[in-house]
Amino acid sequence: MMGIAFAPVQAEAKGNYAKYVFLFVGDGMGLPQRAATAAYTGKPLVIDTMPAQGITTTFANNRFITGSAASATSLASGIKTNINYIGVDENFKPVKTLAEMAREQGKKVGIVSSVSIDHATPAAFYAHVKTRKMYHEIDHALAESGFDYFAGGGLKDPAGKKSKAPMGDALSKLKSNGYKVVTNKKDFQAIKPGDGKVIAWNEWLQDGKALPYVMDMTKKDITLPEFTAKGIEMLDNSKGFFMMVEGGKIDWACHANDATASITNTIAFDNAVKVAMNFYNKHPKDTLIVVTGDHECGGLTLGFAGTKYGSHFDILGKQKVSFQKFTDEIMVDFKQKNGSFADMQKIITAQFGLKFQGDAKTDPLVLADYQVAELKAAFERSMKGDEKAKGEAYLLYGEYDPMAVSITHVLNQKAGLGWTSYKHTGVPVSTSAIGVGSEMFNGSYDNTDIAKKIMQVMGLPAKPQYVEFGKFKVASN
Repeated sequence: MMGIAFAPVQAEAKGNYAKYVFLFVGDGMGLPQRAATAAYTGKPLVIDTMPAQGITTTFANNRFITGSAASATSLASGIKTNINYIGVDENFKPVKTLAEMAREQGKKVGIVSSVSIDHATPAAFYAHVKTRKMYHEIDHALAESGFDYFAGGGLKDPAGKKSKAPMGDALSKLKSNGYKVVTNKKDFQAIKPGDGKVIAWNEWLQDGKALPYVMDMTKKDITLPEFTAKGIEMLDNSKGFFMMVEGGKIDWACHANDATASITNTIAFDNAVKVAMNFYNKHPKDTLIVVTGDHECGGLTLGFAGTKYGSHFDILGKQKVSFQKFTDEIMVDFKQKNGSFADMQKIITAQFGLKFQGDAKTDPLVLADYQVAELKAAFERSMKGDEKAKGEAYLLYGEYDPMAVSITHVLNQKAGLGWTSYKHTGVPVSTSAIGVGSEMFNGSYDNTDIAKKIMQVMGLPAKPQYVEFGKFKVASN
């Protein structure tokens, strides 16, 4: 991007190279998301206690406010690229990723995400396509990657129903290429390193082939920490491994301005890092753990005009379901019954803790008259089926169900939190690290430098590496 200079790599790796490398990416996890989660739990996140702490810029090659594809490509390869590009530079030239470099070193490779495993962030570590929307082509790239462990969400277009040039069933190719496909918790818990290459996803994929929001999960669901732990078990070997773990639904919750869903997913993400920390404690001289965000999402602010200097994060704990479950299940059922606003008030109190009667001066959960009016207006819009708001209405509801987003807005505001966007923002994110070469991650630097620093710690030149000419053809449908 013209007019913006980003910092060069300031330090060099010293001593031994890392045998085991973890890169954790909290999608949409900026400084506010980390701080809000710590305030909600009342204790520091594990990632905030790591010895190395840095500030990282996230802009794309052609836009100040980045997207996950461009940012993940930078984190994976060390190059700036354009919005929606996956694993290629601005001229569509395929660039080698950290995961591919690790595989060339003889390391095992694992890719884990709480959203679909062919979504932008995970795809940027194994695919090279013109746009992140080419899910079918990405699914085939996954099948041909040779990586050892894929886990989390499912595949969005393995059969090529949305592709302009279908390449055959990607699931069949996965199996023919030696992958064991696991789709339920019982079979997932039973897999062992001797099973070879594995792709595993949760049985219930709530939205967009992604894991359920943490607050909607049951005991039947596989959590991000569990996927991470199994990954370590499957990948551990004498030559080491590289594992990328993404907390993707932090971002999705922030797009919808649902602070509680974002926070509970950030807690799960931090717990996944704890799993890696346990491994690090056994191999401190051979392990590097890096934790970052690809961008901030939602413009989350830790303060709201209505509460002035007050913060009441405990209020968020009254919310029992995510906006997604409320929209997909509660609202669908409610509309079928054609319920009244009085009926909806009971649901709002039961699921979000907000009260329509009482004294607001003594009980912060009691709604003011203007808040009741706000919810009633959203209710009427939702019941009419006007869920894709445009113009002025977009500022109120984004592209979400008006009732769902209005409830979370009011609850978040009562907690002392505000939102400015339903999209990403351009604020820097924080990066944390521990282990071999972690001192390199102190200070201020660009997201491309994260890849370059990891390259150094892996014993590689700190510069982008392009795929050999003729060895790979970029899919561009």
